[in-house]
Amino acid sequence: MQRAARAVAAALLLVTSPFALAASGTFAGPTVAGIPVEFIFFATTLLGVALFHHHTMVIALTGAAVIALYKIVFSPFRTGVGIAGFASHLGHEWVVLANLFMLLLGFALLARYFEESRVPAILPKYLPNGWLGGFVLLILVFILSSFLDNIAAAMIGGAIAATVFRGKVHIGYLAGIVAASNAGGAGSVVGDTTTTMMWISGISPLEVLEAYIGAGVALAIFGVVAARQQHALQPIESDAPDGVRVDGWSLAVVAFILALAIGVNVIVNLRWNHLADAFPFIGVAVWVAIFLGGHVRRPDWRLVPASLKGTIFLLSLVLAASMMPVEELPVASWQTALGLGFVSAVFDNIPLTALAIKQGGYDWGFLAYAVGFGGSMIWFGSSAGVALSNMYSQARSVGQWLRHGWHVAIAYVVGFFVMLAIIGFHPGSTPKGSVAPPTAVQPAK
Repeated sequence: MQRAARAVAAALLLVTSPFALAASGTFAGPTVAGIPVEFIFFATTLLGVALFHHHTMVIALTGAAVIALYKIVFSPFRTGVGIAGFASHLGHEWVVLANLFMLLLGFALLARYFEESRVPAILPKYLPNGWLGGFVLLILVFILSSFLDNIAAAMIGGAIAATVFRGKVHIGYLAGIVAASNAGGAGSVVGDTTTTMMWISGISPLEVLEAYIGAGVALAIFGVVAARQQHALQPIESDAPDGVRVDGWSLAVVAFILALAIGVNVIVNLRWNHLADAFPFIGVAVWVAIFLGGHVRRPDWRLVPASLKGTIFLLSLVLAASMMPVEELPVASWQTALGLGFVSAVFDNIPLTALAIKQGGYDWGFLAYAVGFGGSMIWFGSSAGVALSNMYSQARSVGQWLRHGWHVAIAYVVGFFVMLAIIGFHPGSTPKGSVAPPTAVQPAK
């Protein structure tokens, strides 16, 4: 565990220092060896989570509170200084936090609906025997995430895994489920918040689509390793229990929740995208669907208190990450895009994506792959990972995740360089609000 903690600390300093230093022209707070103090507080919080994963919520809440208090007194926010700056910062971030809060709790109920539909119980009948069955399940999660929210895909995958593996799920396979959900959404403008942000900014869906080159290669690598890890721990049960029948109404509620969430997301992005940052439409849509669906099948409200702890933990980390002084990114290049993938494993990828869009000059397929898939390398690096940890508490260990999920980082790097070799890095179209000059490079490849 100590070795893993040292590795995390070293990685944090390596990946955050260039981004902190890049902001030296605008950052006005104190630094230590050129590193803003906020980064040191955040790194300490993450190390506390890694070392004391049985007290993750307290550590995350304390870290967020310390960072907020420090910035109020000593260091400016992007939106201003002091208490007024903090209030303005919360006013800017509340939609993301509210959406995330409602989605995490809502999809916990959705996953239970899916479990109660008994589809997971009969699924083994259609999955191959041996480790290939686990690999096919990861492919299904990948496909689901291309048109669903990656949180939903991960939760559905986790619910199925709990059934087909009789509750004995390897941490390496949990990392595989998270990686599959994030990789599946990386090439779709409706599959991940970051790609939706690109779409709203005027970037063509075709530019994002090329991320599937790297995502597909990565899936072939981490998927095989994770499936073999799982097979060694608990082979897939190939026979469904006798007499199991699908509950069509529970399945209909699942479909209704997802359809309403997707429909609202598409409508808002296409017709009222100027309001997307003003109100948590997607989260509200999920809960409206849950209450309406409750007239058909009552939700299992007992899950809400249990999920609340993990949800508060995530929101604390997201809030802490949003206060980091990453005001400016290095020059857009494939090297920067590659680095952003590692940074997104410890920082919220939404503000990183927003900065990259404002900066412009990226090949958007590479950026989508990096910020979308990179968070899979650590369990709290993506919303899908935190959501799955609400179902599997053993996943809340950075050391164990890095030890058993090592194949995700290798898959990320290999997938990235396969993309680079096949299509090369070419700056794409100029998004709305970008500071980069228009480029003559074709807007879609």
